[in-house]
Amino acid sequence: DGKKLVRSPSGLRMVPEHRAARSPFGLDEPPWVPDKECPRCMQCDTKFDFITRKHHCRRCGKCFCDKCCSKKVPLPRMCFVDPVRQCAECALVSQKETEFYDKQLKVLMNGATFFVTLGTSDKSELMVCRLSNNQRYLVLDGDSHYEIEIIQISTVQILTEGFTPGGGNTRAIGMILQYKVPGSEEVTQMKFTAGEDFNCNRKLSASWLAAMHKATKLLYESRDQ
Repeated sequence: DGKKLVRSPSGLRMVPEHRAARSPFGLDEPPWVPDKECPRCMQCDTKFDFITRKHHCRRCGKCFCDKCCSKKVPLPRMCFVDPVRQCAECALVSQKETEFYDKQLKVLMNGATFFVTLGTSDKSELMVCRLSNNQRYLVLDGDSHYEIEIIQISTVQILTEGFTPGGGNTRAIGMILQYKVPGSEEVTQMKFTAGEDFNCNRKLSASWLAAMHKATKLLYESRDQ
């Protein structure tokens, strides 16, 4: 998929040439609160004047003084080339998302092995599950081959074990995924289970499921925008 460099009031962005090719985890740039509607900082209520200038957060579009909007933080979900100015609250969120883009996204693309059960079948198939490089498909390879478009996923439930009423550690052992078949309203379900016979891969499977859980949260946020 081709990309192009575009300039907006917020900064330089490297975006897909076609909107349909954008990442399902991406966010659109927010509209900026008009200057005339913002005589005071929307965080500390300081009045703007010749000395106290106003700045817009690139993530939320709200208007702040320099003290409340001084951090420049990477914002990959909006495809910014360089770190951009954000308010303290948005900067904290963006910093947490950086871990997903720096680490967990790579885990998803590298893939992990699961037993996959389709629908109500009582048979499962050993498959390697990974996120495509363009982030738009969940690819499953075994004797069969599936490509699930991420935007068609409706629900993801992570399955865990080890919970006790008094507390204790849990670990992810699988997930149940539901998605719509393109061109219809039919919903298909898949169950992913980490194999008990693959002790060396159990940690990898748990890491992949944790990354998938984070990806699902970002996906829901993008839809709610």
